[in-house]
Amino acid sequence: MIGLEYILNLYNLQHIELAEKLGIKKQNINMWVKGRQNIPKKYLPVLEELFGIDQSYFGRELTEIDQLEIQKEKLKRDLKPVIKKHEQQFSLGEINDLIEVPIYDKEEMNAIERDIEKAKLVSKFKAAMDIVDNNPYLETYKLIVELLEKVQHESVLHKTIEALAHYYQVLPDWVSSEPEQEGFEGEIFEVFDDHNY
Repeated sequence: MIGLEYILNLYNLQHIELAEKLGIKKQNINMWVKGRQNIPKKYLPVLEELFGIDQSYFGRELTEIDQLEIQKEKLKRDLKPVIKKHEQQFSLGEINDLIEVPIYDKEEMNAIERDIEKAKLVSKFKAAMDIVDNNPYLETYKLIVELLEKVQHESVLHKTIEALAHYYQVLPDWVSSEPEQEGFEGEIFEVFDDHNY
């Protein structure tokens, strides 16, 4: 779905209402929404100001993450949340580091932040599976999903995954969630080393 159409639906705004706000014909909005005509650049800052949403979203096909980001911006405008505190969370990606994540006084904001994080994880998981057409590790991915479904609250699962992340240097050594993790990793690394040679 084109961003403008999604945003109009989210804000419950009719094409004719937007056309009146922009001083143009309804047909122009229809053409933009259907992708038959690009939104002229002169209207993008106006749309950004009107909705409080970055202009890059209006003329393109939206991903699920884009849609959630737009919902978040609307919630910010509607609820005017206050950041109660920041929590440090580890961020994987281009820079593996701790980042400051805002915790809001409105649970709706915290929920949408979690939804965005989950959507990003699903997207990364899918991308990892799509790296090779005939992925030789498909059975491993199936096991990962089964483990997440059946034992996601078991500490040994989390400790082992964190240990694997340290072993393969996905996580920096200084990132550890629990004090006893170091001892656990020392023992499990010996097992990993024995099986790697």
